[in-house]
Amino acid sequence: MCLAIPGKIVEMVDMENRIAKVDVGGVRRNVNVGMLEENEIAIGDYVLIHVGFAMTKIDEKQAAETLRVLEEIGQFDDEFEQFKTALE
Repeated sequence: MCLAIPGKIVEMVDMENRIAKVDVGGVRRNVNVGMLEENEIAIGDYVLIHVGFAMTKIDEKQAAETLRVLEEIGQFDDEFEQFKTALE
């Protein structure tokens, strides 16, 4: 099952092509943020990531709760592995 995993935007890599670097559990990957409005996101914001795309912006509390639920239902490891290997 593929779910979205929360991550924190740590760098705007290429805004022309709508790419940001996002940190999930210490692993950083480039993510497409093109589905979000340019003025909607900034460094330090949290987003839900699905197959390399930031789907929506969330707050830090929502990010923590989403991680907790993923761990509770046993999906965090699967989602984290997909994030780690994406775009390698």
